Amino acid sequence: MTSTVENTRIESKNSILLSTLKEFFGKKMNFARIKFLSMFILSLCKVQSVCFDKLASAFETESKKDSSLRRIQRFMSEYVLDIDFVARFIFALLPHKPPFILAMDRTNWQFGKININALVLSIVYDGISFPILFKLLDKKGNSNTKERIDIMEKYIRLFSISTIDCLVADREFVGEMWMKYLNENSIRYYLRIKENFLITDPRKSGKIRVSWLFNSLKINETLVLYRIYYLKGQLCYLSASKVKNKEGKPELQILVSFNEPQKAYETYKLRWQIETAFRALKSSGFNVEQTHLSDLDRIEKLFSLVIIAFTWAYVVGIYLHKNVKPIRILKHGNKAQSFFKYGLTYITSILLNPFAKDEIGIVKFLSCT
Repeated sequence: MTSTVENTRIESKNSILLSTLKEFFGKKMNFARIKFLSMFILSLCKVQSVCFDKLASAFETESKKDSSLRRIQRFMSEYVLDIDFVARFIFALLPHKPPFILAMDRTNWQFGKININALVLSIVYDGISFPILFKLLDKKGNSNTKERIDIMEKYIRLFSISTIDCLVADREFVGEMWMKYLNENSIRYYLRIKENFLITDPRKSGKIRVSWLFNSLKINETLVLYRIYYLKGQLCYLSASKVKNKEGKPELQILVSFNEPQKAYETYKLRWQIETAFRALKSSGFNVEQTHLSDLDRIEKLFSLVIIAFTWAYVVGIYLHKNVKPIRILKHGNKAQSFFKYGLTYITSILLNPFAKDEIGIVKFLSCT
């Protein structure tokens, strides 16, 4: 049995996150719900899995495992979690300040027995991105203009348009009404387009394939056109680079911009950081695809809690790197591990070892943001 001393140490560590959540969620949730939220996130960090059975085993309560499992199941099936408020909480934890580069992406994930089509808006930072808003789509295929505008409008409503530096997105996220929305709201963007898109030069008549403007490019060359063109009825700047794709074949990366086209290529490359976040949420972190949930509302709640744990671990990793022990840099220049993995490993070791010394006091991840 766990000794009184061990119980005291465990309670002390658990109360760190609990007090933080209580301060932020106190006006939205009663104490019992906040305590559950704290235990759930701590358990996520301990077992690094969304399997309810494993999570219930890691709950630090006087209740038996079966009772904890029922609590988890009731929360997922009955409680209405305010996703917008969760987004505000994540926003408050971010390790940097606005304006932010936003990345929009859509991805299909295998959640348990079903495929989930998710539209995600994330905030890019230092090699990774933080999913701040998402929409689980009850359909296959691409998102539509309304869904994209809705998620941008929600971001603006929650955090203000002044917090946006620019938006980066792949070839799916191009269309007349979508670009018109971004232009009319002066939201800077760097969007990749297909090589066969037709454009119009306002100084000439007729349309041409956009790839013709960049036919002379060689591998790893970039060309910026400081002239405005019409694409899908909207004025924009064009730039491109010729790179090798995954198959090693040359292809053009053609980008459209609201302004500052000279920044297009370097800024657009940051879009790939969302893939790093997806890996952290899946195979290299919390294994979200292990869930057996099939209801979209329940998956949305689960995903929201996982994102809180992900953000917490990442910010703890940054604090450790800056203030305790820097992450080792390998010969090729990359870090030996990510900030996320550094933070998650630290949190896990502190929580699983009742006598482990907490060098920083895990709560410091808040005071340093």
